[in-house]
Amino acid sequence: MAKKRSFRRKLLHAGGWQVAKRAAKMIPFGGTLVAAVLVGDDIRRKGVLRGSVNSGLDMIPIFGLAKNAVELFTGDLIPDKAEGRVK
Repeated sequence: MAKKRSFRRKLLHAGGWQVAKRAAKMIPFGGTLVAAVLVGDDIRRKGVLRGSVNSGLDMIPIFGLAKNAVELFTGDLIPDKAEGRVK
């Protein structure tokens, strides 16, 4: 019989990857490397211009640290593209 997981545990499990990516980006110079690796993901989610700008800002050592610290509490400053856009 499986144990019931608490809501808090489920929330931690679901958001763990997002927090781990943001935390890795917050390391001053290691974060630059992480942001460079994740640039394709940003472009896919946000579009070419917004994704490039977001990744570029994340690659700036001190500014990227501050940006990701704010985004941990407020969500993305540069929103993702709309999924069902009409052409």
